[in-house]
This record gives sequence, structure tokens and C-alpha cells, in this order.
Amino acid sequence: MATKENLYCLQMLNTFLILCLFFWPSTSDPLETQALLKFKNQLNDPLNYLDSWKDSDSPCKFYGVSCDPETGLVTEISLENKSLSGVISPAIFVLQSLTSLWLPTNLLSGNLPSELINCANLKVVNVTGNNMNGSIPDLSKLVKLEILDLSINYFSGKFPTWFENLTGLVSLGLGDNNFDQGEIPDIFGKLKKLTWLYLAGSNFIGEMPKSILELEALGLLDICRNQISGNFPKSINKLRNLFQIELWQNNLTGEIPPELAELNLLQQFDISANQMHGTLPPGIGNLKNLTVFHVQKNNFSGEIPAGFGDMKYLFDFSVYQNSFSGPFPENFGRFSPLTALDISENKFSGEFPKYLCQNGKLQDLLALQNNFSGELPDTYATCKQLLRVRVNQNNLSGAIPDGLWALPNADIIELSDNDFSGGISSSIGLATSLRQLILSNNRFSGELPIELGKLGLLERLYLNNNSFSGPIPSDLGSLNQISSLHLEENSLTGSIPAELSQCSRLVEMNLASNLLTGSMPHSLSFMNSLNSLNLSSNRLTGVIPRNLEKLKFSFIDMSDNQLSGTIPTDLLIMGGDKAFAGNNGLCIDERIRNSVKSKLNVCSRENVEKKFVKNRLFIVCLILISLVVVLAGLLLVSYWNFKHGQRDIEKQLGNEKKINPKWELESFHPIELDASEICDVDEDNLIGRGGTGKVYRLDLRKGCGTVAVKRLWKGNEVKLLTTEMEILGKIRHRNIVKLYACLTKGGSNFLVFEYMPSGNLFQALHREIKAGKPELDWYQRFRIALGAAKGIAYLHHDCSPNIIHRDIKSTNILLDEDYEAKIADFGIAKTTEFSGGSESSCFTGTHGYIAPEMAYTLKVTEKSDIYSFGVVLLELVTGRKPVEDAYGEGKDIIYWVATHISDRENVLKVLDPKVVSDFVQDSMIKVLRIATLCTSKLPNLRPNMKDVVKMLIDAEPNTLRSPDDFEKNIKTFF
Repeated sequence: MATKENLYCLQMLNTFLILCLFFWPSTSDPLETQALLKFKNQLNDPLNYLDSWKDSDSPCKFYGVSCDPETGLVTEISLENKSLSGVISPAIFVLQSLTSLWLPTNLLSGNLPSELINCANLKVVNVTGNNMNGSIPDLSKLVKLEILDLSINYFSGKFPTWFENLTGLVSLGLGDNNFDQGEIPDIFGKLKKLTWLYLAGSNFIGEMPKSILELEALGLLDICRNQISGNFPKSINKLRNLFQIELWQNNLTGEIPPELAELNLLQQFDISANQMHGTLPPGIGNLKNLTVFHVQKNNFSGEIPAGFGDMKYLFDFSVYQNSFSGPFPENFGRFSPLTALDISENKFSGEFPKYLCQNGKLQDLLALQNNFSGELPDTYATCKQLLRVRVNQNNLSGAIPDGLWALPNADIIELSDNDFSGGISSSIGLATSLRQLILSNNRFSGELPIELGKLGLLERLYLNNNSFSGPIPSDLGSLNQISSLHLEENSLTGSIPAELSQCSRLVEMNLASNLLTGSMPHSLSFMNSLNSLNLSSNRLTGVIPRNLEKLKFSFIDMSDNQLSGTIPTDLLIMGGDKAFAGNNGLCIDERIRNSVKSKLNVCSRENVEKKFVKNRLFIVCLILISLVVVLAGLLLVSYWNFKHGQRDIEKQLGNEKKINPKWELESFHPIELDASEICDVDEDNLIGRGGTGKVYRLDLRKGCGTVAVKRLWKGNEVKLLTTEMEILGKIRHRNIVKLYACLTKGGSNFLVFEYMPSGNLFQALHREIKAGKPELDWYQRFRIALGAAKGIAYLHHDCSPNIIHRDIKSTNILLDEDYEAKIADFGIAKTTEFSGGSESSCFTGTHGYIAPEMAYTLKVTEKSDIYSFGVVLLELVTGRKPVEDAYGEGKDIIYWVATHISDRENVLKVLDPKVVSDFVQDSMIKVLRIATLCTSKLPNLRPNMKDVVKMLIDAEPNTLRSPDDFEKNIKTFF
């Protein structure tokens, strides 16, 4: 009986299974739909890629989702580079048939769910290029995995070892995470199928494990940016399939073994920035598939193997900062599509190689600091793709090929410190992309072509220490981007063109040691950006323009000319006697001689008395009129302040006769407050103090959360209270701190704000989590910069009337629990009805953040805020404080940065080493560029805040960029 019943049950079960299989393709599993919707709900999707993910639809119709055509079950999720943020929901473990989870290059955060191990069919897991953190869960049960890429995140803890059991792995990426420092475990022996291994930038020390050298299928080996030590392994020849080796920026020593030449498939080889030495094995020249060869920043010597001249695919060759010597291979580049070559800072000699641009693709030609001699081959005259030409500091001679002056795409031409002769061709006017022309210390001669004035992007023109003659072309006044002009130590004649004053961005001008005559143009005094002026050792005559002293020079020299008249006092203070020596006709006012301790000639009393008599009546009248106007103004202001100030005080605080015994509360946001707990705030809860008062943390008794309470200092409470109430009581923005309420009673005044648990930006920038790791990574810093910029842009552009904060600084940018930035402290803010700004009654701001124009004007404009915000951006990029002793006396972060952006290497040194990596360098460089624009000396050269926001959005670090993109961005500084 039991047997019949069992058979009947089996028949029913079979029938049910057949029906399920029959109907399965036409229906989707509702559990999978719900799992995907839960997955979506944990994500932020600013670009709306997931709009098609709806409860009523089959998941097979969801964007980025693929299903099995037979079963209808979800097999793939592919959402690469979609700007998604949020976390990966554990609900994903429901997707039992999932084979591929592809989520690279987004902004995902949080932990990787351990529930992934329930998706037993997974073959691909890729979440590279996100912000994920925490320890990596044990995924060893996913035995079908072929691709596992968790690189470029913030995973921490011990480096995982469980992956040794995933014997089917083809690709393994765990690099660029924050693992604990330690050796790479020697556990790779079982991964016989592995072809791609990425372990870059993950705090590894010690030698390379021998088990890695047993991975015969390996094609890519990348362990760069660690502290791997020991000799370069000789047994590298076991890895016959290697096509790419990336071991740069480690501590490798020893020589390159000859065995490397046995890797016939090798295409890319980079061991730069190590401590290796010796000569290159000749056999390397037989690696015919090489495309990239980088060994810069080592101690290699000897000659480059001649075989490099026969290569057909090489396009990037970099060996700078070594001790290579001898002639360069004659045929180098003749048969290959060479695009970049950097052989600088070596000891190469002989003739300069002539075939580097044989195939017309060369963009970067960098050969500075060598011993090349002879002429520069005319083969480069037709190399139209060249972007950078730097062959300075060699022994090259002869004339420059005419076509080289006319390179249409060249960004920099640097030929300085050679023995070149001849003139600058008029075809220079065709080099319209040129930003730097540096020809210093040669034997160039002839007149300067007027076509130099056509170089509209030119920023630096260095023609000093040559034999140029003739007049300075007035056309140079058209160079509206130029910041440095060096024409000293030539034989230039004629007068200084007045048109040079049209170079509105010019910071330094050196025309010393020429044969210039005539007087100084009065228009020079209009060059507000000019900071350094050297006109010494010429034949200039006439008087010094008096208005020139309005410019704030850091260096000035007019010595050894034929100038006459009185030296303006401020210029004398700036330059001292040395700056005006050798001008027999110059003198100083006797009244200031002792105060400035000058030994220059004193102007004759006769001239002084004549001048005094002539102007005495005018001066007396002017003084009398001024006194009358000032006295009348003071009386009017005093009366107005008395009447209106009295009304304000009576209205807000009451007077001595009628003091309101109760608290007056004005609320701006709905929150339940008890006045007694506000006024009784405990000093133990003090969290900060500033120029406007003390700030306390207060946990409200009725479970209404936590607030920040500011108690205003005595004496300025009425003015500050009114200002913050008027501004914060009206505006609403997610990046402006909320003012909940204002409480007043007698002489006590409190403002109640939302509480910011992460403190202010200054504190967060200089806090560390552990082992020197900063609290804020670059992604967080960028979001803070963008949020603060949006808040300031709202004040400047969306409020009516516009609001000028006047004290933007990192301590006034507060951070909530998610590090969202909020602008705070509006005690000295002002509103303005006009774009021209308003007059400030006093000098305001914080040292290190104050715009330079505040030294000579009290006019407050939005540009002052933009300057201060630029300083904040510099803090974010560099990790340094606005003012430090290391900058030098009287110097600040802007000066320090300006002295460190002269070339590529120095720009990289500016970036905060605690957060910089290859994957955020591009973003940090862009923000640094924005910061330099915001801190321009002239207000009209600074962008407005709407433009700053746009530029910051473009600098967002959520997309991996190629090295070419990085090079293009970093060139903006040179």
C-alpha cells in the first residue's frame, strides 16, 4: 500500500516539475524582481539609468540586466561607469543563476556583501574603481569564479589568502586598496590559469613570491607602487606569455637579467623609479614586439642597445634620470611609430638623432641635460604633431630649422643653454598653440619678429642672455596671457613700448642689461598684476612715474640708468638703495632719509621749497575742505547710528528701563526648544570658539536630537545677531548650515544651529584615522569642495540681494555625519544690491584667506569670497595649512604653491602624498588649476562661483582616465 502511494506521489511530482519547466520561460521569478528592486533602492542613480527597473516589468527588461533565454532567470548585471553611488544590497544573494556582477567605475561605498557566496554560479565579480571599504569577505566557495577584480577601492585589513582555492581564476585584481603592510603571500601556485594579476599600490614589502614566477599562463604582472625589494628575478623567463610587466616605483635592486630578452611576447616594460643599475642586456634590442619601454629614475649606465633602432612597434621610450652615455642609436624611431621620447638627464653624446619623427607621430621630444653636439636636424621641421620640444642644456649649435619655429601644435619649445645662433623666424607666428618659448643662454641674434605678438596663448617668453638687437616690438602688448617676460642681457635698443602695459596678466618683466633709451612709460603703473620689474643697466632717462609705487612689488631694480627726479617713497622702501644706485640724477626726500636709512643723494632744498610754495595754497585748501566734509559726515553718521541703533536695541534686547524678564525666541525651522536648557548649556560641552562667540554641543532633553548653540561675545551681539538672523533665517540650501532659532534676553544672545558631528573642514583635514592615514581621502575632499562651492554659488547668484560671506575658510565649512559640507558663520556677511559690491567699514577676514585687493580697497565683492575659497581648495589638494612657518616669513600657501608648479615633477609634489594616487592625480591637478584661477592676484581674472562649480564637476574623480588625459591636464601649468 505504501509503495503505491509513493509511486503516486512521484508521478504527481514529475507532472508538477514538467509543468514548471514548460511554463518557466514565459514568466519571471518575482523573488528576483524584488531582489533587484531592493538592489536599486540602495543606490543613488543621478543619471537615471535604472528608470526601467519597475515592479511591473520582467527583470529581463531592466537596463543592464541579462537573462538566460531558456529559464528566464537573471544571469548578468552590467552597470559600468554609470555614476551610481550607495551600497550593494545583500538582497542580491537571491539571484542563484547570476554568473556576472559587473559594476566597475562607479561611486559605490560600504562593504562587499558576504551573501555573494550564495550565488554559486558566479564567474565574474568586478567592482573596481569604487569607494568600497571594510574587509573583503571570504569568497572561496565561489569555485566557478574566473574574473575577480576588487581593485581601486578602500578595502582594508589583512591581504586575503582564500583566493588560492579559486583554481579557475583567469584574472585577479586586488591592487590599490588599503591592506595592512606586509609581504605578498606565497600562495599563487594553484592558479595555473591566471593570465592577469594586478596587485599595485597595496602596501606590500619584501621580495616577489616565487610562486608568482610559476604562473606560466600569466600575461600581465602589475605590482607597481609598493615597496617590493630584492633583485629583479632571473627566473622571469619562465613566464613565456608575459606581454606586460609593471614593477615601477618599488625598491628593486640589481641589474636587468639577460633572461628578460627571452620573453618574445613582451610589449610593455616599466621598472622606473627603482634602485637598479648596470647596463641594458643587448638582447633587449631583439624584443621586436616592444611598444613601451620605461626605465627612468634608476642608476643604469652604458649605451642603449642598437637593436632599439630596428623596432617596428615602439611608441613610448623613457629613460630619463639615469647615467646612459655614448651615441644614441642612429636609426632609433626610423621604423617605429614613436610618439613620446624622454632621454633627459643622461650623458648621451654625439650628433642628435635625426629619425625620431620619421613616421610623423612624435609628440614629446625631451632630451634636456645631455651632451649632444652639432646641429639640430632639419627632419624635425616637418614634425607637425610635436607638442613639447625640450633639448635645453646640451652643446647643440647652428641655426634652428625654419619649420621648427612654426610647429602648429607645440605647447613648449625650450632650446635654452646651448650654442644656437641665427634669428627667430617670422614663421613663429604660426605656432599659435605655444605657451612657453624659452631660448635663454644661446647666441641667437637679429631683431625680434613682430609675429611674436600673434602667440595669443603664450605665458612665458624667455629670450635672455642672447644677442638680440633692435627695438622691442610693440606687438608684444597683444600677449594677453603672458605672465613672465625675460629679455635681459641682449642688445635691444629704442624705448620701452607703452603697449606692454596691455599685458594684463604680466607678473614679472625683466628688460635689464640692454641698450634701451627714453623714459619709462607712465602706463606701466596700470599693470596691477606686475610683481617683479627689472630695468637696470640700460640708458633710460626721465623721472620715475609716481603712480608706479601703487604696485606692490616683491622685486624692483632700476639701477645703472640715467634717471632723474625724486624716488617715490614706497618704491624706495620696496627696493632699497641698491635698486636705484647708479642714477646720478635720482634723489630722495630729506624728510624720509633717516626713516628708510638711505645713503642716496638728498634732493636739493631749493627744489623742495619751490615745490612746496607752489602747492602750499592748494594743500591748505584741500585740508580745510576735507576736514569740513569729514566732520559733517561724522556728525551725520553719529546721529543716524544713535536713532536707528537705539531702535534696534530696544526692539531686540530691551533697554535698561524695560528689560524683558522672559526669553524672546524667534524660530526659523520647526524644532521643539526649551529656553532654559539653551541658556544653561554646560561649559563641558564647548566644541569651539571664534571671533563671534563660543559654540556648544547640546543634546535636547525631549529627544529632539542634537543642536549646536552659539553664545555671542559681549559687545558685538546686536550686530552679529541681526546679521545672522537676517541671512540664515531666510535662505534654504543643503550646503548652508540651518539656523533653527534665536534666543535673546537682556544682554544674552544665543543662536541655535543644526549640529555638525564631523566638525569643521580644517579639523578633518588634519585628523588621522590610524598609522598616518588621513581621515579624508580625495573622493571625500572633492565632494566637500563641490558642496561648499554650490553653497557659495547660491549665496552669490541665487539670493536676492546677493550675499557676500567675507570670511570663507576651512574652519567655517562644517561637515555632517556623511561629510556633507555646509557654510557657516555669517556674522560679518554683507548683502549687496549691486554687482560692484559694497564698502566695508573695516578690514575683515582671516589671515591666509584675505584677498590681496583688501590691502588697498575696502570695497567688498564676491571676488573676495572666491579668493578665500581658492585657498580652501589649495588646503584640500595639498593637505597643508594656509600659513606655515615652512613657507617663510610673511609667505602663505599661495606663494608656496606658486613656487612648486614650474614643471611636471614639482606639480606632483604639491599634491597631498597621503591621498594622491594614479587614479585621482588627474582630478587633483584639475582642482589645483581651479584653485590657482580663484587666487589670481587681480579680482577680474577670477571666475565666478557658477563657473567654479562647473569646473569642479568636470574635475570629478569618478572616471578612470588615460595617462594621455593626465598629461594634457598637467600641461596647463607649463
